[in-house]
Amino acid sequence: MLSSNEIGIDLGTANILVYSKNKGILLNEPSVVAIDSDTNNVLAVGTEAKNMIGKTPGKIVAVRPLKDGVIADYNMTADMLKHVMKLVSRKIGKTLRKPTVVVCTPSGATSVERRAIQDAIRSSGAKDVHLIEEPVAAAIGADLPVDEPIANVIVDIGGGTTEVAIISYGGIVSCHSIRIAGDQLDEDIIQYIRKKYNLLIGERTAERMKIDIGYALITHEKEEIEIRGRDLVTGLPKTITVSSYEMQEAMKESLLHILEAIRATLEDCPPELSGDIVDRGVILTGGGALLKGIQEWICEEIVVPVHIAPSPLESVAIGTGRSLTIINKILKAAK
Repeated sequence: MLSSNEIGIDLGTANILVYSKNKGILLNEPSVVAIDSDTNNVLAVGTEAKNMIGKTPGKIVAVRPLKDGVIADYNMTADMLKHVMKLVSRKIGKTLRKPTVVVCTPSGATSVERRAIQDAIRSSGAKDVHLIEEPVAAAIGADLPVDEPIANVIVDIGGGTTEVAIISYGGIVSCHSIRIAGDQLDEDIIQYIRKKYNLLIGERTAERMKIDIGYALITHEKEEIEIRGRDLVTGLPKTITVSSYEMQEAMKESLLHILEAIRATLEDCPPELSGDIVDRGVILTGGGALLKGIQEWICEEIVVPVHIAPSPLESVAIGTGRSLTIINKILKAAK
């Protein structure tokens, strides 16, 4: 049985989630830190820091210390994790003394990037740190029988990376990891609006547009949204109306890259496992699984059943927590 001193962490580019088997998801906060650039003191972490993005005076900087699923700023990530551990201790109602932590890493992470993640977690007070590859964690969190000799295909579209993997016997048989995911879609929207309308919008506006009227490349009834930004010609605030068709146009290239990664992974699949994929299909997890029409679009393109995990945003965190019970099996499979 897991003790409350054993936790799973999904150290995501967009969000950091902490899971304990006894209490479920203990924490779900944006991976954002606000610091005072004069003193380097951390002023806020998570939701509070995210609300500051684009709205702070010069000396207060809101940054995301993780980029493409790996650590971009080590010191800031360590500070953020210390803050997260304090919040988790408060939720559990007692001090979290030297917990055992399982944390996920992108399957494409280098050994240096993996070590940085381990060191950052240790510096926040963890006793043992186990790393698990993100697709395996997502598959466990999506209730797939990862330790059985059948093909489990997982497509995890996160904030910084999209991981596509075929998992069998607790290990990855075939995998493609690309650094195109939710953040890139936001960036595509920002650039599209800038080019077409000469209007500058922020990350949060782009994200809201993606959630409200963003569609995968399927036919649908046109939807519209009003957005505000700064006119690049006059420098003044301006309001425009954008349609869901324009959003498809903006995101098209990145979505096709994601589809290409899925196809490439399926092409690498051993023939013995191909039959399982036709029967069992593909499971979508991560925030990208919530994009309207993505299930239908991928299904049409690869002609294989496509399902969305029970709780796509939390799959990786749940998987890291659950994997503590089968970590030895997974470590053996990874060797």
